[in-house]
Amino acid sequence: MTALTMHQRMTRIYAHQEPDRAPIVESPWASTIARWRREGLPAGVDWEDYFGVDRYAGIAVDNSPRYPERTLEETDAYRVYSTKWGVTQRDWVDHGGVPEFLHFTITDPDAWAAARARMTPDPARIDWAHLERNYARWRREGAWIRGHFWFGFDVTHSWMVGTERVLLALVERPEWVQDMVMTMLDLDIALFDMIYARGYSVDEINWPDDLGYKENQFMSRRMYRELIKPAHQKACEWAHARGVKVCLHSCGDVRPLVPEFIDAGVDMLNPLEVKAGMDPLALKAQYGHELAFFGGLNAVLYETPELMWDEMRRVIPTMKAGGGYVIASDHSVPDNVSLAEFGEFVRLAHELGRYD
Repeated sequence: MTALTMHQRMTRIYAHQEPDRAPIVESPWASTIARWRREGLPAGVDWEDYFGVDRYAGIAVDNSPRYPERTLEETDAYRVYSTKWGVTQRDWVDHGGVPEFLHFTITDPDAWAAARARMTPDPARIDWAHLERNYARWRREGAWIRGHFWFGFDVTHSWMVGTERVLLALVERPEWVQDMVMTMLDLDIALFDMIYARGYSVDEINWPDDLGYKENQFMSRRMYRELIKPAHQKACEWAHARGVKVCLHSCGDVRPLVPEFIDAGVDMLNPLEVKAGMDPLALKAQYGHELAFFGGLNAVLYETPELMWDEMRRVIPTMKAGGGYVIASDHSVPDNVSLAEFGEFVRLAHELGRYD
């Protein structure tokens, strides 16, 4: 089969049809890319081009309260800074992963009310120069364009309010959690409506909402249905009314919630976190006729690359059958993966992902 564009490839994947090959999409840490540079990745060469993997084009908007962003402390080992969500964080220089959260501005409904008042639709929240610079080329080259939404339980607790605080609020102040989640989504929608009004469009929306951890979920299926699902469903309805697909990123063991995701309108689920309890082959067997999948290769196996290659040979042929699968690990590429090892991952993914 003639090589397809990413747009053609993803269109077939979402339609549960077989393209030329399964797309290969990964997300290395910054420290991983730094390692690859030391090991021979040429300066100025994009890692995706170097390895020959697929990429998404992306459009993001700013739906934050726009608190001041400042560097508060910087050393050779770390940087402490404040975010537009009013959070003080520490990032480490020599390794990737999740930052350390030091302080939150939004800690109760009153603080949230003050933040909410700052979250009004404004065209300045959109990077119009980015669109003007790239959009026509994306469409000309057959790119797959993702609209990045930012809302939900996960980003509320981890990037805005704090985990323990939000977990307690789910029980004690559920209306507060609902208001935060829906306010973020409504601002996303208002801003993407502005984007559409100027003649731009996307092929897919995606958002991160980690609802599980190892072999369990942060909330019951009933609580998800009552508090979070209405926002998920509203996002899906907005997308589907425009012919746009929906990809949900939800780490952890979210098996009991998968039927709810499908009912809400989710078209693709990522990342199928194996180490948390997800079984990609079982998910494909049970839901593959109505849900596409992205991920499912256990990133822990990178520690012993031969085990990763064996896992790819076990998982990819079944997951790609009939379309509906994007090849990726179940998290990201950590910095224990060498340039040569990732090259072998990509080579094998191309080999196993081809359709005859």
